[in-house]
Amino acid sequence: MSHRDPNSTHWSIGSVPIAGRVLAAPMAGVSDQPYRRLARRFGAALAVTEMVSASPDLQDSRKSRQRTTHTGERKPISVQLLGADPQQMADAARANVDRGAQIIDINLGCPTKKVCKRLVGSALMKDEPLVQRILESVVNAVTVPVTLKMRTGWDRQNKNASIIARMAEQTGIQALTVHGRSRECRYHGPIDYDTIAAVKAAVDIPVIANGDIDSPLAALHVLRHTGADAVMIGRAAQGQPWLLARISQTLDSGTDPGEPDLTEKRETALWHLQALHAFYGIEQGVRIARKHIQWYAEKLSAPSSFRQRFNQAEQPCEQHRLLNALFDELAEPIGVYEHQ
Repeated sequence: MSHRDPNSTHWSIGSVPIAGRVLAAPMAGVSDQPYRRLARRFGAALAVTEMVSASPDLQDSRKSRQRTTHTGERKPISVQLLGADPQQMADAARANVDRGAQIIDINLGCPTKKVCKRLVGSALMKDEPLVQRILESVVNAVTVPVTLKMRTGWDRQNKNASIIARMAEQTGIQALTVHGRSRECRYHGPIDYDTIAAVKAAVDIPVIANGDIDSPLAALHVLRHTGADAVMIGRAAQGQPWLLARISQTLDSGTDPGEPDLTEKRETALWHLQALHAFYGIEQGVRIARKHIQWYAEKLSAPSSFRQRFNQAEQPCEQHRLLNALFDELAEPIGVYEHQ
């Protein structure tokens, strides 16, 4: 039986209720705590952490500690683990549950060369017996629900997502997210929604569709085509987290509220900037803010001069001033920024 009534936006991952059909994807270098808090603020029913290495050598690194800090986040908390050693994955799962994780997600989806050359992420889809051992080890290690995020397969000729989905369900995995591309395709080329539909037909646990869902209409189309229980939004929300709210409201009510006004966009970008400074501290926060604010600038069609000056700013107050000046210019396009 499906865990979701098709007429309701409420469903569950194991024993954890999920109040909505839009989830924020785990994205390396993006889905940090400030981003996750913003995603939840804009209606994401779940915001999964960026992948955390299960390697014991990295468990206490600064990056791992930052990625598993959940202060101020809305529950439920979902932490994604990356690794290929069943025992290390089990140990990391227990450690993260102790730190507040209410759902553990296993990464079989990351397609980057850096990850795959270590035979983790989507590279694991080549080794189904090892996948089964990892899943069994993690499921048996914790009492919270365990989920799995994967691709359609290693390449277009070897699509084994349905095989792994059935294996996952039998081992006790409580939900599956499928990115509709193979590892070979990385983030390019057409999405294969048919394979996501096949996975949904193969199992009774919830299935979440992921890949190129960049508008409310796209989300509606994907849910209808795949029969999935929810959608997961990744790169499309970078620089426009309000897209999550637009998609969520469209799925709930059938009506797209449209883009927020410039005032709300300003408040959102400034909140995000301040949250990054507060979370990371001055030096690291200023550096990490550059890529996030560049995504906002791109969506706002900001002039190249803004992007150059923002990247050169070394202090939080200067970044704040420049971002405010950009919105002043956008509100009254008379060259305010250009003449500073």
